[in-house]
Amino acid sequence: MTEILQTPKLVVVFGGSGFVGRHVVRALAKRGYRIRVACRRPDLAGHVQPLGNVGQIQPVQANVRMRWSVDRAVQGADHVVNLVAILHETGRQKFNTVHDFGARAVAEAARSVGAGLTHVSALGADENSPSVYARTKAAGEKAVFETIADAVIFRPSINFGPEDGFFNRFANMARFSPVLPLIGGGQNKFQPVYVGDVAEAVARSVDGNINGGQIYELGGPQVLTFKECMQELLTVIERRRLLVPVPFWMANIQASILQLLPSPLLTKDQVEQLREHNIVTDEAAKAGRTLTGLGIQPQALATILPSYLWRFRAAGQFQQRRPLADR
Repeated sequence: MTEILQTPKLVVVFGGSGFVGRHVVRALAKRGYRIRVACRRPDLAGHVQPLGNVGQIQPVQANVRMRWSVDRAVQGADHVVNLVAILHETGRQKFNTVHDFGARAVAEAARSVGAGLTHVSALGADENSPSVYARTKAAGEKAVFETIADAVIFRPSINFGPEDGFFNRFANMARFSPVLPLIGGGQNKFQPVYVGDVAEAVARSVDGNINGGQIYELGGPQVLTFKECMQELLTVIERRRLLVPVPFWMANIQASILQLLPSPLLTKDQVEQLREHNIVTDEAAKAGRTLTGLGIQPQALATILPSYLWRFRAAGQFQQRRPLADR
């Protein structure tokens, strides 16, 4: 008998051209899915197409603030992934319109075509937080569950990996500045998670191997303070820099000026976020709603950071490694 070939499922990834998005797209492409990358500037998203086979990945125009474009992007979808987020407000890109209105728009569009939904939020999402970012993230989660009760929501800690906006930024700063600032003394805790592990979790939710209707908290194997993150970074790039504590009140003054820049290094809302720890809760760990609970072994910072931060060493890839005792 002639074998009937089944058409692979179509997955629409909103924000698929970004840092996390390209890793999610790669993980989905390896599984053979057809992928539609919905982004504001598809003309600048050509870098995602080589992540799969010819014709497997298709960038399309969509803006979560414009409902009609969201509805158009999800036509024919079997599953929808929403990765869209902003770290600071610019122009019409506001926390409320992107994280809350946008999340509801994507969820309602997915429901209208009968598609499953995976929504990526952030650790620290809290409707009572002083941070607008955290409050709108929580509002987005609420909108998702109100629309699709069996949706899967992930809350990752700080994502690290090639092109990340955290370690790359401070490593670049260390090239020129003799000091690195520790806002609030650098004692707030993080649980940095490798972006590839987050992408694998998202891909498994698309596979249907993760129970819906729950929030999963994704963190790496280590809990580090901000100061320890900077120390780890300096060890990798083999530079010595002063780590200077900056009180929150002073950081607020600096942020009020820096946030006026087109691409601000710091905003007042980010200062508020840094007052709280960004780690997986005990409740999530006990319930198995973590990477380990999903059967994913999280990658450690020491394993991944050297693979992409080597370029910030004084002589880049040609730098001779000093003995550990001399660092």
